[in-house]
Amino acid sequence: MSADRAADIDALTPLTDAGGVPLYRQVKRALIKLIESGRFAPSDCLPSETEIAGRLNVSIGTLRKAVDELVHENVLIRRQGKGTFVVMHNNDRFLFQFFHVEKRGQDITQEHEYPAVECVSFEKARAVEDEASALGIRVGDPVFRIGNRLSLSRRPVVYDRLCISALTFKGLTEKRFVDRQSTVYHLYQQDFGITVLRAHERARAIAASREASRVLGVQPGLPVLEVHRVALTFGEKPVEYRVSTINTQQHDYVSLLSKRI
Repeated sequence: MSADRAADIDALTPLTDAGGVPLYRQVKRALIKLIESGRFAPSDCLPSETEIAGRLNVSIGTLRKAVDELVHENVLIRRQGKGTFVVMHNNDRFLFQFFHVEKRGQDITQEHEYPAVECVSFEKARAVEDEASALGIRVGDPVFRIGNRLSLSRRPVVYDRLCISALTFKGLTEKRFVDRQSTVYHLYQQDFGITVLRAHERARAIAASREASRVLGVQPGLPVLEVHRVALTFGEKPVEYRVSTINTQQHDYVSLLSKRI
């Protein structure tokens, strides 16, 4: 391990099993704190299990239980024969975890299509009540409102309206947003040090608004699916409020459910 990595792992301090919080949860918190601090950035490989367990004064089994949970929560990823890495947002992860729209009748074994994304609006504004409530900020606080059109096989399918705090994303410009090299969540992670770990969603059927019909090229009043998403980072902190209008005439919203055992 390099001197820099050794200094990073030195931030870990030995834990004690005092009978309150289970030891593996203390390990999990220590690892999250290490990642949140920036000592281990996205795509970085963690030190070996022996090094981490020794530094925390815990067994390999206890460490693995904590790492298992962080892998399940998409904070870490294991790569066979290479080690355990901090997850980086990229197109594959976006499709796997956050993009649930696919053509009706698509075989589950088929490779998912990555949507073509076009920014149709970008403005700085003041948060209204629903935006402030979702983001945990005050009404009137500065926000960025961004509109994206997502197309599959050249057909507009999703109209995303994003709202993020301008104080959290200081320095964001329309050019910076449009010129990003990968996903929106990759931009958050790489340029602002904010990793989206999970999202809370609510879906409802509505009639397409005039705005949505213009962006998606459908008739006003057409039945569409509206999904409200709050994206969360470490500590369950909300970082993005997104409303997605989905044309479900030829596409479905598909979610793969799993249960950890």
